[in-house]
Amino acid sequence: MDGLALAKLLLTPTIQKAISECDRNTTDAALEWMRNNIGEQKHVEYLLNDLIEDEAISSSQLEGAATTTQIAKDMLKRKRQPRTPDEKMILGNFKMMQFAWRNRSEALSLDLIAELHQTGVEGIDDDKYRPGAFRANDTVVVEDGEGNTIYTPPPAHGLEKRLKRFVDWVNTDHCQTLSDKYIHPLVKAIIIHFTISFEHPFHDGNGRVARSLFYWFMFKHGFGAFRYIAISTLLKTAPVKYGKSYLYTESDYLDLTYFVDYQGEVVIRAVRAYMDEYRKAVLDIEKFNVFLYESGLFGKLSDKQKTILQVAKNGKALHFSAQSVRENLGCSYNTASAALNGLVEKKLFIKQKEGREWVFRMLPPGQIMENWRS
Repeated sequence: MDGLALAKLLLTPTIQKAISECDRNTTDAALEWMRNNIGEQKHVEYLLNDLIEDEAISSSQLEGAATTTQIAKDMLKRKRQPRTPDEKMILGNFKMMQFAWRNRSEALSLDLIAELHQTGVEGIDDDKYRPGAFRANDTVVVEDGEGNTIYTPPPAHGLEKRLKRFVDWVNTDHCQTLSDKYIHPLVKAIIIHFTISFEHPFHDGNGRVARSLFYWFMFKHGFGAFRYIAISTLLKTAPVKYGKSYLYTESDYLDLTYFVDYQGEVVIRAVRAYMDEYRKAVLDIEKFNVFLYESGLFGKLSDKQKTILQVAKNGKALHFSAQSVRENLGCSYNTASAALNGLVEKKLFIKQKEGREWVFRMLPPGQIMENWRS
């Protein structure tokens, strides 16, 4: 990979801990165990479907999108057309993550990288982003908030040649544990993330492509739980540290330890947050089941109504529609509508007309208890 071929890496304790967290908690097998560990699988499915959106939203906010998380979630869940450039960026990032998931079985290629970029940025500002087109000049730089140049990527001359070598490296199998060239998929995914940002192959949107390819590689190697783990949620809380991890690696003769170690720290925190969500979901289900039984409500709710009410109670979704419930629970539109209207009839939810769609919200718990006492 030209200059990056000279890069070096020390496996720090943080990197090794991150590898362990991924191996224990984020593989396809671990995800299947999670789904089967409790009886009310549909609630966990609803929770996971909600988490899918978090990386797309956070990655956009990291790049400067000003839309709030709640508004962004509402747009994605209701499939509303974006109204602003920021919302277009979030929808683009969501499409990139979906693209990465759909193409996880494909080998990497220049065409796939270009298509990923085009999927994510087309229609935002095509003159600025030039969707799917690799840069052909040296005018692209990275600036700070005051317009100062803080990074100049390698020259555009030879870019595609360097990217082809990078693609060959990515497609090389480094997972043979007996090989002296073994690289754990997490470490390799982080290096992919760094390389795309280092090369800056596009006029804009490089960070989004880099993070999406990180996820693509993790999906490809059986770490399916990363579909529900939002790295950018943590990166956006400390963007300066994120930027410095790039600069330290670049300035210290491409010592990747800085960047991989920092990303490893972020991965540890992100995986633990994901597991905390799961444990909280299990605990909430147990507590809620006690309430359902003791109040006599249990026998009056359908399975789908129990799932919707539990999701609403833990705050993971504040607004429901027949369309969103249909998609998350895998039922018909009429079944979803009947479940939601039944919750209104039982004085658990209220509904309001927003545009052409009925939107349902859970009443405050205190009001629900009062309703059931009266």
